[in-house]
Amino acid sequence: MAGRLEGKVAIVTGAGRGIGRGEALALAQEGARVIVNDFGGSTAGDGGDASPADEVVSEIKKMGGEALPNYGNVVSMADGEAVVKQAMDTWGRLDILVNNAGILRDRIIFNMSEAEWDAVIAVHLKGHFTITRFASIVMRQQRGGRIINTSSESGLGNLGQANYSAAKEGITGLTRTLALDLGKYGVTANALRPRAATRLTLSPEMEAARIRRQQMAAQGGAVTTNAAESSAEQALGGIAAMAPELIAPLVVYLSTDAAANINGRDFIIGGDEISIMSLPTRERTIYKQGGWDIDSLEKVFQSTLGAGVKNPKPAENG
Repeated sequence: MAGRLEGKVAIVTGAGRGIGRGEALALAQEGARVIVNDFGGSTAGDGGDASPADEVVSEIKKMGGEALPNYGNVVSMADGEAVVKQAMDTWGRLDILVNNAGILRDRIIFNMSEAEWDAVIAVHLKGHFTITRFASIVMRQQRGGRIINTSSESGLGNLGQANYSAAKEGITGLTRTLALDLGKYGVTANALRPRAATRLTLSPEMEAARIRRQQMAAQGGAVTTNAAESSAEQALGGIAAMAPELIAPLVVYLSTDAAANINGRDFIIGGDEISIMSLPTRERTIYKQGGWDIDSLEKVFQSTLGAGVKNPKPAENG
């Protein structure tokens, strides 16, 4: 235990696998006591299984840390309140909240159902609110705390992910407002846009190739693969550098006192890279006394506001 977070208490949602698991373990390695929250559902949010959370708690305890499982669903306000209460009842404080739980239900917008939209918005965007709402009360009273949210580069726009993109960019806006709402109480809020190979990002072929690679390493022999898996094996050279555990160091750093002045910002992180994103600002502005009319806009728009603007997906012929 390195001790940078000794005496601190953390909640990590979606901590049974992937990025969340790495974050929970890293926080524990630095001395934080961790509540490992994971509903244990599928990538689409179906089902429920206690074993992912239990396994991470077991890992933390084996390395000498303190942890408890929580199987609550982040969509539920009652479950959000309960996990904060669990931290307070057990350890009497809450210093760090990492909102990480998520699902995918990808579909091109004209094929997307209301249920697919609602489910993704609920888990990602509402799921950040349900726990943050109650955690913020504790952190305000304590006059300190760290909230780390999970956004995505998909929030900048990604084909076939209207629900996910809307939720993730909503999380970025939420983060900036949390920074304003809570900053005067010594609480910071920041967001990550992680790049990592997880069960949400790996294709079935790549996942099969990953498992086969593990088998090869364990058995010390060659494993025959089909064409799709062979191609995926080649891609895994890059995927190995995108291990979900590589997200955790920034989470730990943002949880420390050293990051007390980092508030309301979002970061791209993955592999060897960490980037801080610029805050949205005006590129160009035009003025007309008395306000704009359509005739005036037609005369000047393309040479002013529209100058150099490119269509990210132009119409295709045919």
